[in-house]
Amino acid sequence: MDSAQEDGDCTDIFLVTANVGSLFEDPERLLQLWLHEFLAKISIAQPKFLALHLQEVGGKTYEKSMEYVQEFIKCLCDAPEMAQFTCVHIFMDEDFKSAEHFTALGSLYFVHQDVASLKIWNFLTHSWEESLQDIKDKHIYSGNIETIATKEKSKFPQHFFPECKWSRKGFMRTRWEVNGTVIDLVNIHLFHDASNLAACENFPSVYCKTRRRALVHTIERFHLDEQNGTVPFFVFGDFNFRCDTEGVVKELTENLTPHRVQNVKNENDKIHYRNSTGNNVLTVGKKEFSHADHQLKFKEDWLKKFDRELEPLKDILVEYPIKFVPSYPFEEDPEMPTDYMSTRCPAWCDRILMSPQVHEIIRSDDWTYGMIGEAVCMGDHKVKIL
Repeated sequence: MDSAQEDGDCTDIFLVTANVGSLFEDPERLLQLWLHEFLAKISIAQPKFLALHLQEVGGKTYEKSMEYVQEFIKCLCDAPEMAQFTCVHIFMDEDFKSAEHFTALGSLYFVHQDVASLKIWNFLTHSWEESLQDIKDKHIYSGNIETIATKEKSKFPQHFFPECKWSRKGFMRTRWEVNGTVIDLVNIHLFHDASNLAACENFPSVYCKTRRRALVHTIERFHLDEQNGTVPFFVFGDFNFRCDTEGVVKELTENLTPHRVQNVKNENDKIHYRNSTGNNVLTVGKKEFSHADHQLKFKEDWLKKFDRELEPLKDILVEYPIKFVPSYPFEEDPEMPTDYMSTRCPAWCDRILMSPQVHEIIRSDDWTYGMIGEAVCMGDHKVKIL
């Protein structure tokens, strides 16, 4: 998000969301690539307030990968491009041994030395932190951050996702007053599609319904929070929103013939959609979604009409128009930075949304909603900016 004009005072605010799980699973190849691309963008944009929301901090093998998280933070904070951000608040939920609380979310906030007025909210005392000097310093909270009062963090109830043995999905909220404007910044990670076959049975899919339930649960929680009150908010993270897979498959297979291949254990069931000459055009399996023209087909404009998960929530969540290709799932190979993996139907998983009140405050269409690292490997998710 660039150049937000608020009440006559221009404050450059930059919102960024990134699922960084794959970075920490292959840090030698991907970590420095990601940092270089991200810092180059910051150097060009020169924001006054930078909010970076990370999901899957430490990756899926976090027991082995958490050591790289500290290196990541150090490289970021020590980078020359970040030298004028004199106020830093970092919240890294790293306590993977606490299954009850662990979300693997990281919320990082960098405030430029030129910002005149800054406050951060205390969710325990339900008031602003008193000392401006203490706020304008470096605060890095990692490991177990349950008692840190300047953030609110919650893992979604297990019954939201009955198919999952246990989930790291949840949200983390902070509240800021920047040059007189009060706003909540919410980092969120919603549940994924476990099976392409189940996802394309109908729309909304069972996965779409659970994501919607968790998202509505979160928004309602904010609205019902009498102790902290309600303020305009941005919610940005990995929503795991997927395209209407049923509709996509119908569109792609209109003149094709389906052939189901069944495995004895029903683990590797697949459907091959073949043309009149017997060639496979589309293959759909539990974790396979492969088209004969995979790298071009899903970057075309037709796919956008199947991005429908937000439709029922348009009265409570606003989004700038999407003018970029799907952000997931990209190959995790630096040699193939623009190629999609053939595991899922490409989708716009990584989003930056806002409450209608924010949209009324900013009243500007000049901000850029886009992607960082279009031509560079950033892991399986490309980074989103506003």
